[in-house]
Parts: sequence; C-alpha cells; structure tokens
Amino acid sequence: MTFIHATAIIDPAAELDSSVTVGPYTLIGPHVKVGAGTTIGPHCVIEGHTTIGRDNRIFQFNSLGAIPQDKKYAGEPCELIIGDRNVIREFCTFNIGSPGDTGVTKVGDDNWLMAYVHLAHDCVVGNNTIFANNSQLAGHVHVGDWAILGGFTVVHQFVKIGAHSMTAMCTLLFADLPPFVMCQGQPAQARSMNYEGLRRRGFSPERVSAVKAMHKALYRDDLTLQVARERIAELVDKTPEASPDVEMMLSFLEQSSPQRGIVR
Repeated sequence: MTFIHATAIIDPAAELDSSVTVGPYTLIGPHVKVGAGTTIGPHCVIEGHTTIGRDNRIFQFNSLGAIPQDKKYAGEPCELIIGDRNVIREFCTFNIGSPGDTGVTKVGDDNWLMAYVHLAHDCVVGNNTIFANNSQLAGHVHVGDWAILGGFTVVHQFVKIGAHSMTAMCTLLFADLPPFVMCQGQPAQARSMNYEGLRRRGFSPERVSAVKAMHKALYRDDLTLQVARERIAELVDKTPEASPDVEMMLSFLEQSSPQRGIVR
C-alpha cells in the first residue's frame, strides 16, 4: 500500500503508484507521476510536469520540477523526467526544461546524485553516473553514461561531458570533455584517461590499450585536432574490438561545438 505521511500534501491529480512512500511535510503537485517502489523523504517539493520512474530513493529537502532559472521562461508546460533506481541525496535542485531547447530536463537510470547537486533546465544525464556533493550544471549540459563528477565541479552551459569521463574536485568546465578523459583545474585541463574505471567496468586489455592510444593522439603527440582524429580512426583496423569506443570518441569530437571546443 502507498504510505503517505499525514502531514504530506499530495494534489489529488498527482499519480502515485500504490507502493510509493512519501515522508512528512512533503508537497507533490498535480502534474507529478511517481512509479512503483520509489521513496520520497520528508520536506521535499515535487512540482511541475515531473515524471519519476521506479525504485528511486529521494532523500529529504529536495526541490524537483521547479520552473527554470531563465528570465525568458513564460509558464510553458516543460518537463522533468527521472528514470529508475536513482539515488538523490539532500538539497538537490532539478529544474524543468525550457522552450528554448527540447523543453525537457532528463535523468536516466541508476545514477548516484549526492547532496546539493543542481541540474538546470534542459540538462540530460545518462545512466550510471556519479555526481559528488555540490556538482553544478548550468543549462543545456549533456552528461554521458558512467561519468563521474568530483565535488564542487561547475559546468558551463551547453557543455557536453563524454561517457566514462571524470572530473577532479573543484573542476571548472568551460569546454566539452571527451569520453574517457580525466580532467582537473580552473579551467579544466586533461590529466589522463579513466583507465581504472574502465577495467572495473569489464573493458578488456585491448580496449584499454586503444583508449591509451586515443589519449596519446589527443594529448601527448602535439597533433592538431584534425590529425588526432585521423589517427584515432585508424585504431578501428588495429583493434577491431575497440571499434565502439573509437566510434564514440570520433562522434563526440565531430559533434563538439566549435565555439566551445574540447578540454585539451
């Protein structure tokens, strides 16, 4: 049965699965949908057109689905969509999207989002990410699967963060961070690749070796970006097993904004 504390205020139009738990003094608005097995702690405010999937654990004092911090926003019915099995710790703020983009802020599955994380309007977060305390994303930021953001990482609007990448504590990102890259600094500079993370995720030695070769081409051999891309493309023939990783890197570099550039 749904357990809703007597002090919680749930709009009658909200759609909560029968197995959802809601803690004391939480407010849930009329356009909110919450899936099976999700627990919502005390003193949360969930509003706007917000859809939350299954088996999420939302701790106390979160604000989910508030309007974007965008002066151009004029009440359009934009959305926040949260997937399944996410952990959202205390004092997080996730805003709905804005009409200047897709209108949707989206969080995937199996993410671990620590205290004070901010997701601005139109951010897209993949699956299996970790955001340490006080990670802050400005609007329109895209984060790939398995990325790890160190505490107090700050990301400029429209920046893209590639899969399997990692930022150190207090990193400031003004440029796109390619897949696999570990970075640190204000502004961020590439330091290495996330080799240990890849091994833990089951990457074979051949695939890790290909990632090392990509790092060498991008950061160690003093090549132009175009020449580095050509050298990375050659890895498909040398290490066929790593072709998905090579293709992901090439696709990211191709789509990176010329105005923003990449962390180098």
